[in-house]
Amino acid sequence: MSTLPGLAFVALFLSAGFAGADGLRLKRDTELSDPAVAGKDAPLFLMADTIESTAPNVVEASGRVEARQGGQNFFADWLRYDLTQNAVEARGGVRLEQPALEVAGDALKLDLDDYSGEFEQPVYRFTTQPGRGGAERIDFIDENRFALAEATYTTCPVDNDDWYLKVRELDIDQGRNVGVARHASLHFLGVPILYSPWMDFSLNNERKTGVLAPTIGTTEQSGFDLLVPYYFNLAPNYDATLYPRVLSKRGVQLGGEFRYLLEDLQGVNRIEYLPDDREAERTRWSLALNNTFRLGATTQAGMLLSRVSDDDYFRDLSNQISVTSLSNLNREVWLTTQQGAWQAELRAQSFQTLQDSTALVPVVEPYARLPHARLGTLQAFDNGLEFKLESEATRFAHATQTEGTRVLAYPTLRLPLTNSYGFLTPQVGWHSTYYALDDSVADDRISRNLPIASLDTGVTFDRTLSLGGADYEQTLEPRAYYVYAPYRNQDAIPVFDTALLDFSYAQMFTENQFIGGDRVNDANQLTLAVTSRVTEGASGLERLQVTIGQRYYFTDQRVTLEPDDPVRTSDATDLLAAVSGQVTRNWRIDTAWQFDTDSGNTIRQNLGASYRPAPGRTLNFGYRFIDQISEQVDLSGQWPLASRWYGMFRYNYSLHDDKLVEGLAGLEYNAGCWAVRGLFQHLATKEDQSSDAFFLQLELTGMGRLGANPLDVLKQSVPGYRPSNEISETP
Repeated sequence: MSTLPGLAFVALFLSAGFAGADGLRLKRDTELSDPAVAGKDAPLFLMADTIESTAPNVVEASGRVEARQGGQNFFADWLRYDLTQNAVEARGGVRLEQPALEVAGDALKLDLDDYSGEFEQPVYRFTTQPGRGGAERIDFIDENRFALAEATYTTCPVDNDDWYLKVRELDIDQGRNVGVARHASLHFLGVPILYSPWMDFSLNNERKTGVLAPTIGTTEQSGFDLLVPYYFNLAPNYDATLYPRVLSKRGVQLGGEFRYLLEDLQGVNRIEYLPDDREAERTRWSLALNNTFRLGATTQAGMLLSRVSDDDYFRDLSNQISVTSLSNLNREVWLTTQQGAWQAELRAQSFQTLQDSTALVPVVEPYARLPHARLGTLQAFDNGLEFKLESEATRFAHATQTEGTRVLAYPTLRLPLTNSYGFLTPQVGWHSTYYALDDSVADDRISRNLPIASLDTGVTFDRTLSLGGADYEQTLEPRAYYVYAPYRNQDAIPVFDTALLDFSYAQMFTENQFIGGDRVNDANQLTLAVTSRVTEGASGLERLQVTIGQRYYFTDQRVTLEPDDPVRTSDATDLLAAVSGQVTRNWRIDTAWQFDTDSGNTIRQNLGASYRPAPGRTLNFGYRFIDQISEQVDLSGQWPLASRWYGMFRYNYSLHDDKLVEGLAGLEYNAGCWAVRGLFQHLATKEDQSSDAFFLQLELTGMGRLGANPLDVLKQSVPGYRPSNEISETP
């Protein structure tokens, strides 16, 4: 509705066209060919079949009257201009034109001194954006203020009134850029669907305090769901939103968000409160605070706080799998600074762990770091040598497990040698760690020191080739990476923040197979890999990339995450292979394969392909397999079903668990000036629990959206999804 006040330009057109005319200066018809005369002080051009003076200082023009000034055009069947009163009166086919707006009506009276007057039966149309409408009358109050009676607005084309906004009284104050509507109703397909006795809005698309479009939907967990946000435009750099939410099965939830962006401070803070949830029979709430403070040019501080009242808060009250699958909510405060090549960090961090009551194995709560301090640097010398230092000191706290302090330092020296066809990078370092554990532990003081050496090298061969009449460049890039780290007994060291990295192509080119500081693997190993790329010569687009690699061990494994964990029995890792690329204009593939060469079994497999011939046409195919753990089929897409109709779907099925992880089916219809989309979603929220939700949204072009918002769900669940009104051509 913010575009309706474009009618405010009517008063400006008339004032610019006639005020300041010290008598009419007539020009020949041939001089009217270019109406874009610069500036409001340009002369007034007048043309008509008949122009005569009917009284002193009174001019009347009749028959195809045209008046032009500064690119603004005025047309009528009859016009009377009183120079003494500085007033204009026009009748019959009155029309005003300017680059952004056209207004036509039956009759016009306007005092050009105070810009008061009236325009009868005006009909308007925006020329630079969708939007048109009409009114019974426009009353001009002064230069910046006027009122419309019985006004309408729509973005539908002429002779199509599928939807329109009807306002009994519309007051425009262009000086304050504010519009006030009284008794406004929204009509869709001839039926009034929304009514407001009073509302105000901004004329220039600036943020303004007021009610935002409501969100309406239904879910299996909460029933009918109605959310009505109220926005507070407190200042240009901070605002707030209150969003009361009615859940028919649970009660009334109140939420609020405060955002600010100051010179040295910025943040987004949100709170939600649901008193006496009728389903859960308890009060429920959530808190999410995110604030950053700049203390200097290179120093910042901040805090993150996420907390909910209970383990099932997101599972019961959200419909996005990225939220319902959250297990650990972060809480931390931090301070970082950089001085030259040195970086320092001080942090305190803990977590709220959300448990799934139906899971067989509970989620292990991570250690809190109270506090954690880090100091690091990276310095390059003139001879190409690079020195890097990573050091930290952390106090680990836990309610049920061994607590202690860890101090770690890892200085390294590396010498990167590169040229146009390859590279050679030797590196040596010394990994030193000290533990001070609780007194209740027998070995409460533990040290670990070991050298680590590595050599990374690779070359690139390339050639040109022609396929199908096009030129391509193909590369062959063999790479070798050797690591040596001697064995150190680490069985007495607790596991504070360390885990085994998933085996992947990137992990094969790391020194340590563990992430975190509590374990350093013993290594005498060599990784060999080769990559080949096919790149389109004209565009540089990578059409195909093929990679294969494997790591070879020269000694038996001795270091494991836990003392009882099994050690490696093979002299080589599984074989990794990957194929990806934009193989054609419409097809892209992404595949990865992990193969156990000893047993001849596939350990892990990801197969993915997408077909996207045009916006609004996308099909995604996925298959994921992890031996003895997971096997899933994932299909999704968006496709036109008929003229103006689109279908959307997702089918994510777990073959291992024999259940549907996420199912989605939707339809979208685009009528040009409005679109409607409906969506049904089935989502697994626990091991033996799921939730169903239904979304129905009506989007009116230039007006906003009404109903439940499925767009976030669609964009997350259907890669490549585009709302139909963002597609250039509706099929």
